[in-house]
Amino acid sequence: MRRSLSLFAGLLLAGCTVGPDYAGPPGVASDAAARGRFVRAEDAALTAAPGLARWWETLRDPTLSALVDDALAHSPSIDEALARIRAARAQLTSQQASQLPSVSANGSYLHARLPGSGLGALAGGESGGGESGSGAGSESGGEGGSSSLDFYNLGLTASWELDLFGGLRRGVEQRRALIGAREADLADAQVSLSAQVAQAYVDLRDVQARIRLNTQSTALQQRQVAFAEQRFRGGTVSLLDVERLRNQLESTQAQAIPLGAQRDGYLNQLAVLTGRTPGALDDTLGTIVEVPLPPAQVPIGDPATLIASRPDVRSAERVLASDTAAIGVNKARQLPGINFMGILGLGGTEPGDVFDPDKLTALLAPQLSWSFLDFGRNRAATRESEAQRDLSEATYRRTVLAALQDAEDALSRFGNTRAQLGQLALAEATARRAAGLNEQRVRAGTSTVSDQLDVERQRISATIAVAQARAQLTQSYIAVNKALGLGWTPAPPAAR
Repeated sequence: MRRSLSLFAGLLLAGCTVGPDYAGPPGVASDAAARGRFVRAEDAALTAAPGLARWWETLRDPTLSALVDDALAHSPSIDEALARIRAARAQLTSQQASQLPSVSANGSYLHARLPGSGLGALAGGESGGGESGSGAGSESGGEGGSSSLDFYNLGLTASWELDLFGGLRRGVEQRRALIGAREADLADAQVSLSAQVAQAYVDLRDVQARIRLNTQSTALQQRQVAFAEQRFRGGTVSLLDVERLRNQLESTQAQAIPLGAQRDGYLNQLAVLTGRTPGALDDTLGTIVEVPLPPAQVPIGDPATLIASRPDVRSAERVLASDTAAIGVNKARQLPGINFMGILGLGGTEPGDVFDPDKLTALLAPQLSWSFLDFGRNRAATRESEAQRDLSEATYRRTVLAALQDAEDALSRFGNTRAQLGQLALAEATARRAAGLNEQRVRAGTSTVSDQLDVERQRISATIAVAQARAQLTQSYIAVNKALGLGWTPAPPAAR
């Protein structure tokens, strides 16, 4: 029996850990991972090679690459995520420190007046022959035999909570998992930020191109109106024909107004995303350049790679691990706890006693505490943490399914947009050929200048449609990389 009790005590001292051990995320994506490929990755440009972290560099636009780098270095959203990581690491350090003894130094001075008979002996002691005397630092007197006492003390106080049931260890486990979640949140912020910069940049280049094409169309329609007015004066066309052309010209000119507002909005957005004030990039990005196009081959990996690397999925998994550990933290609070308190000091009734080794005072006080009658508060906290763990597991499953849907949708849009661009490019080529053929007819005298202006207007419309489709293709490429969770790099070891 004694041996059994000793073994039980040894196990208590070694410590056990209550609560469920984290067994990893649920296999919600096993079907998608087992398939080994995305369902909508049917376009010939999509390859199964792993995607690149700095995917924006594949667009081969130095200005875009510089903007993304500036945003990652100076955006407030990245600074917010980094601050949350630092806070989580500080919480882990605090939790780890709670497993160790706490030692504090203190000095004290006590002056007490002790009324009543017999209490003077505490201050001054007793002298032989039944006479009562007063020691140093004490005095007696008065009708009631009261005494006073001075006491000086200088020492150390230590306390330590024995982690019998692993509540503190579960707390450390919980904080470590939260750090992983915050690091994944940082990666997710980098993914979102790089995509936002690229999207705003492509939108800017697209609207700049449309402004330029609108200017060309306006100039062409002005020529049409002038030619129609000339023919009206010659009596070969009606006023209705002239007014119809003027209406088309005014509509085209009106389209330039919202285009200018969109351009300014994208310039402001890019400035803010890179940590600057609105208008700071107006001169830098004022020159019109073509919208960058995606590479001929787009690496996308597979569903298993997506689930393993996408930051929001990793964050949800780490939150699930943290909430699982929180169950053990709350279960440990239902069980007994042992605290050790120790006092070591020097002191006496004279100030010099705090330096006298003979005045050493030592105290060790173990304390057993157990809130066995709390009317269900700790059990309720445990049930709440179990429900939170179940919620986090459901959130993880939803996040994985949403990530897979996001990727499949983006891949489908990319393939269809690429096909649309091909058809529009064919239509633009046809419009160009028609404009060239009609120009030959004009020179031969078999077609009018008015007909040629109409053909040129159709060619510009086809060019505008192609420019918009190019921008949509690049936007769908950006969406693919964002859906795959690309655009982040692990923090260097020195930053941890």
